[in-house]
Amino acid sequence: MTNRPYVLLSCAMSIDGYIDDTSSDRLILSNSEDLDRVDEVRAGCDAILIGASTMRKDNPRLLVNSPERRADREARGLPSYPLKVTMTATGDLDPSLKFWHHGGVKLVYCPASAVDKVRYRLGDLAEVCSLGETLEVSAMLDDLGARGIRRLMVEGGGTIHTQFLQADVVDEIHLVIAPFFLGDPTAPRFVNSGLFPDGPLRRMRLEEASMIGDIALLRYMPARKQVAQASIGHE
Repeated sequence: MTNRPYVLLSCAMSIDGYIDDTSSDRLILSNSEDLDRVDEVRAGCDAILIGASTMRKDNPRLLVNSPERRADREARGLPSYPLKVTMTATGDLDPSLKFWHHGGVKLVYCPASAVDKVRYRLGDLAEVCSLGETLEVSAMLDDLGARGIRRLMVEGGGTIHTQFLQADVVDEIHLVIAPFFLGDPTAPRFVNSGLFPDGPLRRMRLEEASMIGDIALLRYMPARKQVAQASIGHE
């Protein structure tokens, strides 16, 4: 599936794997240095994706904040901002959220049954695309590839991470580990329960482990990507 974009999954979490708490305020897991790193990674991508639940909970703008990085994109003939993408099964999207009113072009994937509802709610704020009766990650990646998207950054939340990892379509994982525990069993985690291809019998490769202030950045290469690289090396 060479037309599919390279998928980079990015997540910040506590030591015990939580990506947020249950309060109405967003849990701060990162620091200023890491936020700048994330901004740089975003600037190098063609599209950024978050799930509808994360959009509702965090209300992010999801931008490239650095004027210099936006200018560099423009100098390379790219839009100032990557395409912003979300997925929704229900179509329950709030048109007042910041996601729709900042940055460049927006794209929504939803089942055919939710298309009319999403278009009614959003109007001309975003393009709405249905790939059939269900939301299949693989079909979505095929469509993004056909649109010229070569590098996709997936920023969560846990349900989206789970879907991408279980579908075995992730090429690289960036995990930022905050130096504290949360310990709330009702809070959202990096991934949900399920069966993952990269289990104990198919270990991922740790490409990088570095310190960014008081947090750790771990960069993993899933096993599927390792096999693909080995095949190319033997051609």
